[in-house]
Amino acid sequence: MGVVKPRPSRPRSAEGTSRIGGVAAIPEVLRALGVNPAEVLAEAGLERSLFDDGDNTISYAARGHLFGLCVARTGCGHFGLLVGQRGGLSSLGLVGFLVQQSQTVGTALRNLVRYSHLHVRGAATNLAVRDGSAILGYAAYQARIEAADQVGDGAMAMGLNIMRELCGPEWKPTEVLFAHREPEDVRPFRQFFRAPLRFDAGQYALVFSDSWLNRRPPRIDPELRHLLQKQVDELDARYREDFPEQLRRVLRSALPTGHATESQIAALFALHPRTLHRRLSSFGTSFRDLVAESRYEYARQMLRDSRMSMGQIAEMLGYSEPSAFTRAFRRWSGTSPGRWRGRTRAKRTPRE
Repeated sequence: MGVVKPRPSRPRSAEGTSRIGGVAAIPEVLRALGVNPAEVLAEAGLERSLFDDGDNTISYAARGHLFGLCVARTGCGHFGLLVGQRGGLSSLGLVGFLVQQSQTVGTALRNLVRYSHLHVRGAATNLAVRDGSAILGYAAYQARIEAADQVGDGAMAMGLNIMRELCGPEWKPTEVLFAHREPEDVRPFRQFFRAPLRFDAGQYALVFSDSWLNRRPPRIDPELRHLLQKQVDELDARYREDFPEQLRRVLRSALPTGHATESQIAALFALHPRTLHRRLSSFGTSFRDLVAESRYEYARQMLRDSRMSMGQIAEMLGYSEPSAFTRAFRRWSGTSPGRWRGRTRAKRTPRE
């Protein structure tokens, strides 16, 4: 009797959540666009009181659905951008206050990266420095996010506000990257960012000179920073992620940069690859499974939101050729990436 090989399972990821602080401006933006917030929230199945406390949480699925409804009811294709423009360090709660009190901008951004999971679970903030440029990026790894482009636009707008809080109003990025295709009306993006914009970039990121990382933020209070650090560490200890969740955050950020091999990821955690393997095995998963999961979610986002070719997506995901990507995607979804993109694009959104 032959051995029956199990059918490859579809990659899956944990349910993400976010503090309401990052999207607290949604009711305000709805009113500014002439739409009753109570009606939209009721249609989304959400209580208005959810927005009364920035520490309240909302699931990624509910947040994405709400953004989708807001775009549909207002007819505003840059709704997420408007929400993000009203956000900043205060939107991040305790983490934002710690970032504000950091000794340098570089330390501030590393604190933002290190503790971002206390604000949002299902996305990762990352900072890379190379060739004289710093790249502050945002990447979601939560599966099947509705209106992911709106969330990404809001993250970039809030990121710009955060950088200006740390560096001063004169701060300006050298480039702003968007993972989605260029919208029909790009004027609101140009007016807000006032910097070169690149769409279909495979990631959401602010690019700027690394010389800013040595700048000291204004109004630093060492005693307050010490108190905030203690509070954030206590919160981190209570809500510490399990190891696979930490890997998901790192992988989703590392994939677009080409630094997602097992040895590279293990080095980030100061582990030998064999130790990494054993730790993941204790959670019933493997590095290969987590990479497949991250690739699948990234691929779907790029197929849905960008005009990147199959070859470009395959290269971004680390495949040697498009055919290898196509085979992998078919294993995960049961269909080809081209057919999946066509079926998804058939469901038009206002941006499209």
